[in-house]
Amino acid sequence: MAQTLHDIPKNDPVAVPEQKAKIDRILAENKNLPGAVMVVLNELQAQIGFVSPAMQAYVAQQMHVPLQQVHGVVSFYSFFTTMPRGKHTVKFCMGTACYVGGMPQLIEKAKQVMNCDIGKTTADGMATLEVCRCVGACSQAPVIVIDEELHGRVRPNKLPQILKKAQQ
Repeated sequence: MAQTLHDIPKNDPVAVPEQKAKIDRILAENKNLPGAVMVVLNELQAQIGFVSPAMQAYVAQQMHVPLQQVHGVVSFYSFFTTMPRGKHTVKFCMGTACYVGGMPQLIEKAKQVMNCDIGKTTADGMATLEVCRCVGACSQAPVIVIDEELHGRVRPNKLPQILKKAQQ
């Protein structure tokens, strides 16, 4: 977590003039609303795509709230991410039925196929791999969700074909 606004990476939205203008607009439009920290962070996530540590420090500074408060919101809610996501999101359900149905093995195979670890984005920026809890499709376990499309009863031999959707 960034403690100050020093040493901001050149590609961070706070350091990119067009992105910073968007951040400033979001702050100006929302900072006086009830629950403003959550509202601002939601808007940043929706419009920028993530809330970097430098963005968290900037929001805290501009809203005159402790950085720990901003970071607490970002780290508590799984909706928020602190790094850019890929064009596609691949979620591996780790609910009980999916876990028992072989999801750990599918995750290992996916990491090999995509050359990417869970919680990371592929080098080409096409896909972010994530683990999630139950998606409510237990009868179709194991389940993978690519963007909003559910893939059920996934078997290791079919996985590469399914993952191609996240590579385009």
